[in-house]
Amino acid sequence: MLLYYITDRAHFSGTESQRQDRLLKKISEAANAGVEYIQLREKDLSGRALESLAQEVAKLINESSSCTRLLINSRTDVALAAKAHGIHLTSNDISPADAKKIWREAQSPVDPIIAVSCHTETEVLAAERGPDRVAAGVHARPAADFVVFGPVFEKQGAKKAAGLDELRKACQHRIPVLALGGVTTENAHLCLEAGASGIAGIRLFQENNIAEVVKKLRGLK
Repeated sequence: MLLYYITDRAHFSGTESQRQDRLLKKISEAANAGVEYIQLREKDLSGRALESLAQEVAKLINESSSCTRLLINSRTDVALAAKAHGIHLTSNDISPADAKKIWREAQSPVDPIIAVSCHTETEVLAAERGPDRVAAGVHARPAADFVVFGPVFEKQGAKKAAGLDELRKACQHRIPVLALGGVTTENAHLCLEAGASGIAGIRLFQENNIAEVVKKLRGLK
């Protein structure tokens, strides 16, 4: 099972410095607990501030864990500058193919890990094959490494949930799908039964003891 912690320091109280300190502690906790991926998603930060934080996070992860991989939300330039392991793309970002091209042109010694946010089965297919290949009906190596699909469950103040049936459809393709949105340790088994390869979350990790969350989730499959 793949576990994917999405950060949001705005959930923490205090000054900006205090929120970042608390975030770094949570990231360290996640890395030590064996969470496979951490997405640094601090969208309100300037490029310079995000790069500075990303470099701290990358150093922390490298010191804490041999299995956790750092992905930066949307900013390929920041991901490269911080020597992150990859990037998380949304529907408004560049394509996985373009991200890989930028990575190659930067002469990075490693290929990037690419995750893509999806809300429909069509978007999952695009992440798997690339838009042009979907239109042509061509099957090829997945354009992205995996997708984060959601929201699966209803959440107050969030967009309408896709639901388990849509998650099940999304999971019928070759690309791994991680379930996001209202997922808890109590309902996560429903996502796995629908075919999800893992679980993604913000509050699931940030508002709980991550080691305990990981233990409960690992026990499901």
